[in-house]
Amino acid sequence: MKPRHLALLLSMFAAGAASAESYTIDARHTFPSFEVSHYGFSLQRGRFNKLSGKLDLDAGAKRGSVDITIDTTSVDMGFEDWNKHMRGERFFQSDRFPQARFVARDFAFDADRPAPVAGELTLLGVSRNVVLKVSQWRCAKHPILPRQLCGADLETTIKRSDFGMNANLPGIGDDVRITIPVEALKDS
Repeated sequence: MKPRHLALLLSMFAAGAASAESYTIDARHTFPSFEVSHYGFSLQRGRFNKLSGKLDLDAGAKRGSVDITIDTTSVDMGFEDWNKHMRGERFFQSDRFPQARFVARDFAFDADRPAPVAGELTLLGVSRNVVLKVSQWRCAKHPILPRQLCGADLETTIKRSDFGMNANLPGIGDDVRITIPVEALKDS
C-alpha cells in the first residue's frame, strides 16, 4: 500500500472514530430484571440493583457498541434470605462469579432505532450469544441536566441451563425472560 493511501485510510478511520459519542450508563435508571416459572404456579421476579457500563454511538454511521457489567451480589428478590439463596452455589454463585457482563461491539440502526442488538452475555463464567430486542429508543436533551440522554427498553429470553445454572430443573423454568430499562448520559 502506498503511503498516501495508508494516510488516507487512517484519516478516514480517525474521522469515523471521532464522530462516535460516549455515554455512561445511569445506574439509578437502569435495572435489569428477570422472571422465571416457579413450578408452573407463578412467575417469580427479581432484579439487580448495581451495574455499570458504557455506550458508544455514532449517529452518522448509525452504529453503536455497549458494555454493561452487572453485580450479581446485588440480586434482589424482595427478601434477604431469598437473596442469599440466589447468590449461593445453586444459582448465581456470586462468591465465584460476582459479575455478569453483556458486550455488543457493533450494532446497527434500523431507521432511527437500534436494530436487535446482538452481543455476548457472560454468566457463571460461560459466554453465549444473546440478542436484545429494542422496544423503545430515544435520545434527546435531558429534561433537567444540560446533557444528552439516551434510553431504551430491552428484552431477551435465555435458557439458564446454557450457562450451567441447572438447579431445580425442570420445576423452576429453564427459560428466563430478561427486561432492561436502560438510560445513559452523554459524557462531558
